[in-house]
Formats: sequence, structure tokens, C-alpha cells
Amino acid sequence: MRAGRRCKNIPMTARVYQTEGIIIKKYKFGEADRLLTLFTADFGKVRAIAKGAMRPKSKLGGNVELLTHSQLMLARGRNLDIITQAQAINTFLPIRDSLELMSCGFYLSELVDTFTEESVEDREMFDLFLNTLKELAEARDGERILRYFELRLLSHLGYRPQLQRCSNCGKQLQQEINYFSAPQGGALCRECGYPDMAARTLSVNALKVLRLWLKCDFDTARRVKLNSELTREIKNIMRDSVKYVLEKQLKSIEWMDKLAAEGNHLPVKQDTSEPGHQ
Repeated sequence: MRAGRRCKNIPMTARVYQTEGIIIKKYKFGEADRLLTLFTADFGKVRAIAKGAMRPKSKLGGNVELLTHSQLMLARGRNLDIITQAQAINTFLPIRDSLELMSCGFYLSELVDTFTEESVEDREMFDLFLNTLKELAEARDGERILRYFELRLLSHLGYRPQLQRCSNCGKQLQQEINYFSAPQGGALCRECGYPDMAARTLSVNALKVLRLWLKCDFDTARRVKLNSELTREIKNIMRDSVKYVLEKQLKSIEWMDKLAAEGNHLPVKQDTSEPGHQ
């Protein structure tokens, strides 16, 4: 297990415990209950039942919606813990009012859910996820935010791409068009990258942006100017990297791409269910 991440179980003597968390997945459970997956600050990923959350007058209701950051009180259950109280800290309303931003939010949630195990505390990951949702709620365009998150997520989990030297021969990269290979773990020099038919070209500007984002905060990342060509290049590189590490394509990508193709930015007012979930 990577340093800084550790299993943290609720003490058996603790019948009730508190934490703050972000709801990353929800399912209908029985007539009026919800089965939720939470990513919490203190205990990592936790599954819990929100009893009666689907009833119109439920006190839980809007406090346990997808992508809501809430203060939670839970009681230990035989198989699943039970959410007894929830108070929303941030509902990220601008995200809910845009199909484009909601699709980005679902993608972030799916990344977190896929890359994490249950009951493994990871406060750094929680803070990165929470700050990314805050940035997304203030953004006009989610592309830059998603790419920054993907890069920092991979780096945090031990999949930091090599961007200083050739991943194959170890030679210092020159200020010229190079290549990028997810299977080889990062950038390739011209000599190593050209024969690799699966490697993507890596422009000088894309390499500079990726190097900067690996060490800067959101404020700095936000100020980087990206034209459409550079945005597309970085998007393809990061998608290759995520897909290679996970060995699969995430479901939410299809919905994001469909919305982007249709140019559909109509507001979402009522249903905030995750695609394919109830």
C-alpha cells in the first residue's frame, strides 16, 4: 500500500461515528431507501444505507444527493452502516445546473470510485477531489480541470508519468516534438518514439503544461492558456494513461463525449441520478 494511505476501520466500540464525505454513487434500495457510496475524509470509501431518503419529507433527501459534500453521522450495522444524520456543506449547484458539468462530475466520481478500495483512509485524495469539485462549480469549461485532476490523481497513486527523460532509453528530452506512450510510462524521445506505432506525438507546449501541472496548484493551472489543439492533445494523452492503468474505459466517458458532440448545455433541474443508475 502506498505511503500516506492506510486502512482505517471504525472501532468496534464506536456504535455511532461522524465524518464528512462526498456522495459518489447511489442506488435505489427497497421502496424508499438509498444505498450510497461515500468517499470520506477519515475512512476512505464507505458504503452505507440512507433509510427513507427517497421519501418527499425525508430529512436526509437533498443532503445525500450525488456530488454533495456533507457532514455525516453513521451507525454501525451488521452488513452496512446506516446514515442517521446528514447536513450538506456544499451541494455544488452550478454543477447540477449544467449537463456538461454534471457529466464531468460523474467522471470524477467514477475515477475516485474505481481507483480506491473500501476503508482505506486517503486524506490527500479526499482534498484533491473536494477542491476539484469546487473548481468545477466555478468553471465555464471542465476540460482543464479534468486533465489536471487525472494527472495529479495518477501521480498521487504512484503512476506519475516520466516527463523529464525518455521512458525507454533514459535520455534527457529535448525541446522538440517527442512522443508519449502510456504502456512505457511517459514521454519518449524521437529515436525511441518514432518506431512505436502506438505512441502519440507530444508537442513542446503539451510537455511544458504537463510538467507544470505536476507541481503547481489549481490557481496556477487555471492561468495556463490552452487552445483547442493543445486541449485535445493533452486530453488524448491523459485518457490513454488512465485507460492503460485501469485496463478499461470508464462508462462516464461515453456520456461526456456524446454531450460534447451534441453541444448540449441545457440545464438540469430535477434528476441528478448517475447515468445507468437509479
